[in-house]
Amino acid sequence: MTDSNTDFNPKDAEYLAKLQDYYADWKSIPSYAKLCEVFGIASKSWVKAILTRLSAAGFIERTPDGAWIPTRSFFARPLAESSVQAGMPVSVTETQGEHFIIDEMLIDTPSETTLIPVRGDSMIDAGIHDGDVAVVEKRNLANVGDIVVAIVDNEFTLKTLDRERGKYILRPANQAYPVIRPQGTLEIFGVLIGLIRKYRK
Repeated sequence: MTDSNTDFNPKDAEYLAKLQDYYADWKSIPSYAKLCEVFGIASKSWVKAILTRLSAAGFIERTPDGAWIPTRSFFARPLAESSVQAGMPVSVTETQGEHFIIDEMLIDTPSETTLIPVRGDSMIDAGIHDGDVAVVEKRNLANVGDIVVAIVDNEFTLKTLDRERGKYILRPANQAYPVIRPQGTLEIFGVLIGLIRKYRK
């Protein structure tokens, strides 16, 4: 262990990963004593030096009362330089590109964004599956072709906005479901801007 408090080194990247995993489970940065266990080291002074370097690197910071908390960079995830092919396999490089925060990729206006669980398979041909989480920007205006969360006759639904004979309709993306032609009111709650899917529990 180096005595430097400011030089972030490859070993610190391992400590950061362990701290990120702990935080994912417990939503807090623990005491120095607990961090000795998390990091697999025996000295609290070493823990302090590690946290100081992580702070200098921009991953954590202190609150006015001295508690350690994560910064936005703490939640950044590596983005590979190579894309993955969905067709025939091609060679890929293992080098990492830039880091990004998932929240920043999906959400432009946090105060106007909500996450809504998807139930049913009426939009499956649009790649939206039962159990997905829809990232929805709340607004009452949408364009034809947008996938929207709409309130139709006092019921919520996720469909594609379309027009038919001058009237707005909602199209499913599954031939087993009928087009929705509102008999009463049609109100746009929001527009789909992203989708979250977890494949492994």
